[in-house]
Amino acid sequence: MTAAPHALSTMLRALPEAITAMLAALLTLACAQWLAPGPGSAVLAVVLSLSLARSRLDRDHRGQLEAAIALPAVGLAATGVGWLLLHAPWIGATAFTVGVASSVWLRQFGELARRASRLVALPFVTVLTVPHLSGAQHGRLPAALVPILVALLALAWVSLLDVLGRRMGWLVDERKRHAAAPARAPARQARLSATTRMALQMAVALALAFAVGHLGFGEHWPWVVLTAFIVHSGNRGRLEVAYKSLLRLAGAAGGCIAAALLAVPADAHGGAALILLALFLGTWLRQINYAWWALFVTVALALLQNYAGLPAASAMTLRLAAIAVGAAIGVATAWLVLPVRSTDVLRRRLADALAALGEALDPAVERRDAAAFVRALDDVESLAPAFRVARMLGLRQPADWIDVLTTCRAPAVALIGQGATPGHVRRAVGAARQALREPERLLDALKTLRDALPLPAA
Repeated sequence: MTAAPHALSTMLRALPEAITAMLAALLTLACAQWLAPGPGSAVLAVVLSLSLARSRLDRDHRGQLEAAIALPAVGLAATGVGWLLLHAPWIGATAFTVGVASSVWLRQFGELARRASRLVALPFVTVLTVPHLSGAQHGRLPAALVPILVALLALAWVSLLDVLGRRMGWLVDERKRHAAAPARAPARQARLSATTRMALQMAVALALAFAVGHLGFGEHWPWVVLTAFIVHSGNRGRLEVAYKSLLRLAGAAGGCIAAALLAVPADAHGGAALILLALFLGTWLRQINYAWWALFVTVALALLQNYAGLPAASAMTLRLAAIAVGAAIGVATAWLVLPVRSTDVLRRRLADALAALGEALDPAVERRDAAAFVRALDDVESLAPAFRVARMLGLRQPADWIDVLTTCRAPAVALIGQGATPGHVRRAVGAARQALREPERLLDALKTLRDALPLPAA
């Protein structure tokens, strides 16, 4: 599939989810403003709804129960950190750093923990940028109850729209995909796990970003921290961090220019509409390229600062410099502090995909389908952009591994659908799994697997 049709196909698949997430955010926003009017509840309603929709924590009954506990806790924590960042900056910085790094560390404890950790990102990003909005609301409800109420409203609307979307065929049933995801074997080595190292990298990057931001950029310090946070979010190795830093710079530069142009004619209502539009476009186009998310989130946050009475366009050069410094801190931390090699992450995901394919072709397995293999292959392909850029710089093999295994998708799925278990294909899968221990042989082994698979019928 060429790049343009693939991008179009991705956009079409992502559109229903983006529309559903934004609709849930708008409904939560309307309810929150009726119960607790004010900018604080408005911001929290939107970011908690979008965070929950992205986390997919509510996709089963147990997940909904967990979300009912986790989401209010995240809302309260974000509100508290926002207050500390405003009134006790260094204590707030410490709380922010510990909270975010802990959420990264928890990801090693299973799929539920990974999904729950995603809830932290957007609320913390928002209070980082406009901390005083987190507690600003009007109404009769006590301030401490507002985050809990807004969180439960977000859970209710996101869950309801997800159920309706799945029953109408508008949304894919993610519960089946997550149930089919291959389990990863626990690390047997005594050294720190990759997830623990990434959590420590996040902590160091944030600590440096807070220090450099406050000492060198005055009121623009949040953009240093924001960038260091974003480039380490979803860290999948040092190459991925470097690639994401470049996208962050490109997207942020475009976002700052767009925000400066849009902030001039926008009144209060127009500014709020532009913020929501930017978040929708970022949520939708993120599936194509992270740069779109960086661009539109930068637009949304810059407009939010303007909406809150802070200058959004008066110091664009200083803001871009802060973003560049934050990106540099992120890259330096990823490469110098307990680095995680991106090729090791890729080989782990290749192992998951080949294990899922081997199980789907195993005649001893009673119930066999392609769902686990497809999901694992999607995880492999998510690493492709960074490695394809690296291939242009001379690091060819990892990108070639991804490309060859990707060509196996259609014939493997067709073979599994037929219920066939040809021995020569199973032997090729086993040889590819063994070759993971010797990377110089892996490309040839994957090509042998590709050639062993029959071409799907036209």
